[in-house]
Amino acid sequence: MKFSESVKKNKDFQLIYKKGSSYANKHLVMYVLENHTEGNRIGISVSKKVGNSVVRHRLTRLVRESYRLNEEKFQTGLDIVIVIRVAAREKGFSEIQGSLLHLGKIHNIVKR
Repeated sequence: MKFSESVKKNKDFQLIYKKGSSYANKHLVMYVLENHTEGNRIGISVSKKVGNSVVRHRLTRLVRESYRLNEEKFQTGLDIVIVIRVAAREKGFSEIQGSLLHLGKIHNIVKR
């Protein structure tokens, strides 16, 4: 991810959950909050309800790669938290990528 950093601290996640706007689809929930910087910060959250650590890590990698490949399409200056839902457990890369871009379009953060 050349333009983005990671959200790592719990207080940053909590701030984005509390003050950010959220939209959801079948596989993902996306929270977005402006951070007034040059780049984006992205955080990915997966509950233990989704599956064991292998499944959770696989889904995290799919979301991270989907974002990385489409990073130039997203506006800059945003904190983005993506929560992966249980319905995404059996999905492949194309479905996850489609869900991510769908949520970006709903939030109006994907450049046309």
